[in-house]
Amino acid sequence: MSTAMRLLLLSGASSTHTIRWANAFVDRGIGTHLVTQHDPVDPPDPRVHVHRLPHLGGAGYAFNGPRLRALVQEYRIDVINAHYATGYGLLARWRGRVPCVLNVWGSDVYDFPEKSALHRAFLRTNLRAADRIISTSHAMAARTRAICPGLGSVTVVPFGVDTTCFAPASTGRSADAPRVVGTVKVLDEKYGIDTLIDAFARVVRHADRSVRLRIVGDGPQRPELERKVQAMGLSANVDFIGRVPHARVPDELRKMDVFVALSTLDSESFGVAVIEASACGLPVVVSDAGGLPEVVRDGVTGHVVKRRDPVAAGECIGALLRDPVGSERMGRAGREHVRQVYEWDRCVDVQITVIQECLAAGGSSTSHGS
Repeated sequence: MSTAMRLLLLSGASSTHTIRWANAFVDRGIGTHLVTQHDPVDPPDPRVHVHRLPHLGGAGYAFNGPRLRALVQEYRIDVINAHYATGYGLLARWRGRVPCVLNVWGSDVYDFPEKSALHRAFLRTNLRAADRIISTSHAMAARTRAICPGLGSVTVVPFGVDTTCFAPASTGRSADAPRVVGTVKVLDEKYGIDTLIDAFARVVRHADRSVRLRIVGDGPQRPELERKVQAMGLSANVDFIGRVPHARVPDELRKMDVFVALSTLDSESFGVAVIEASACGLPVVVSDAGGLPEVVRDGVTGHVVKRRDPVAAGECIGALLRDPVGSERMGRAGREHVRQVYEWDRCVDVQITVIQECLAAGGSSTSHGS
């Protein structure tokens, strides 16, 4: 899909997802300007024009408004795609008469409006100021409509997966190799890594062979989790890998036999890491938090368990490890599900179609639906 549109992507470059969207847009021939208050987590494609605004805390989203408007005028921007409905949603309101598509992400519509009636009113103003709204999951789309009555429809565009990069290992591990349970996540209390460790302890106690837990990611809870592992006598079975660049995530997933995501959040917007694991042919075990159940066909591509339930999670993980044939079957089904529903190119097509529709309409209010 080729287009001569000039697009301004307004988003935090500290997120891998922002860089993926920017790179996808330039790959489709779209002149892309990334405007951000955050340093890039990974280098974007050299064709992306990056404009780094000063980060002045929350106030920066208001104080940087005149600079945004100047960029819109200087580069004759046709349309804006803003990501995150609070900070960058506020900054997008400085765009002038340029149409705007706003992507909600998660905590912006789940946590922020719960702080006070003022926060909720502020968020509603940002949502209504956009011309189209996009959500990564149906659960979050419903939440967004509930927060902002009269908003109209919200288009669901998942974060997709490039199944050429995220693919199963070309060769299997030896039969006597340890079985590996793993996750890829920020190490923060809300993501249930402590529940995963408790579940894994049960797996170890009932395992008939060597098993390991591979935790890929970093974050504020890491010291606490490392102490927990040591106190439980699991240090010899658990590997803390730390954060890896997104390009290395497929290699990490291919070292695992079962992928687990046990978030405790209602605001878990979408299971990107889960579908990446499925694309690599892994059976998955996820909690019933937010949008996670949407990306798993329970009993077919993996298992959905109640959040904060290490017993149920441990039983599902153990059952998958004891049944390699069934696990492989689930993994194959998971990859096929991703290819049919979450292929990256298909998701990019839908995102660009919404942006093009918004541009063609000249920016029609979300209050009239989409």
